[in-house]
Amino acid sequence: MFRSIACLGLVLAAAFPSAAHACDGRVVEGPGLFGEPVCVPADPQRIVVLDPTYSLGMALELGLPVVGAPLFGMSDGALKAKALAAGVVDLGSFTEPSLETVISLQPDLILGSAMVGTMGHEIMSQIAPTVLITLEDWKAYYRKIAAVTETMAEADALFATYEARVAEIAARLPDVSVSVVRITPWDFQVYLDAPDAYGPFLVMHEVGVRRPAYETSGAETVKRPDWEELGELAGDVLLYIVGGANGSATNGRHEEVLSNPLWQMIPAVAAGNVHRVDAATWMEFSGIASAHRVLDDIERILIAPQ
Repeated sequence: MFRSIACLGLVLAAAFPSAAHACDGRVVEGPGLFGEPVCVPADPQRIVVLDPTYSLGMALELGLPVVGAPLFGMSDGALKAKALAAGVVDLGSFTEPSLETVISLQPDLILGSAMVGTMGHEIMSQIAPTVLITLEDWKAYYRKIAAVTETMAEADALFATYEARVAEIAARLPDVSVSVVRITPWDFQVYLDAPDAYGPFLVMHEVGVRRPAYETSGAETVKRPDWEELGELAGDVLLYIVGGANGSATNGRHEEVLSNPLWQMIPAVAAGNVHRVDAATWMEFSGIASAHRVLDDIERILIAPQ
């Protein structure tokens, strides 16, 4: 990430020289923060976010003044439309955002995931106070953004509505097991019911969806089964995801997979209880709205047929 703009680091260092001074905003530090404590403005007015999922979705849900984000290649059309309607300027791709555009937007705060890495952090910190978040748990990540931007009351209200819905659905959930697999152009991926699971799978866990033994783990978060291991997807119901961002759902491999005898031998497929779910929700998870869409799928597939 940021490999194409690394050569501009010296230019930025000259244009935005670092200087020690007293913090006239608030110092952000503690668990979940990448790097040293950061002095952030008390009331940021021009926020750039560096990822089109957690940081973008959560910041917009919290009503933050986001002026720029990498929007190219998103499969979540609803979130992209929301960003554009809010006047968010496209920085290009997540892996190679336009540094020139970031500078032109004159941000007073930059937010993003620790996936940006040390080089990206150093470069962005020359432009504006930069807070990168290391947390995997989507709810902890959300609360970190809220703490940084002093919008915890807004976050608490959103979570209260979400958690009430989780409790209501959990009370109606049937006793069935559910398998989930992602079909990409190059492999199969099974996101596990694990402590550090990716967002939608933590939502499944929280609402009480039971996963087969193969899909639970104490440490791993993803398995990549081969064709023969597909039989381990032993749930009563099978959910499958095709591709994700950057057009990875369009190469046609999933059509070959669905017609393969080994796929058709998966227990839920053989029983006719197999359902495709939207990659924009399940692979570009971005906050409360995504969590509600996961709950929509759970209600539609597991509860409504009863």
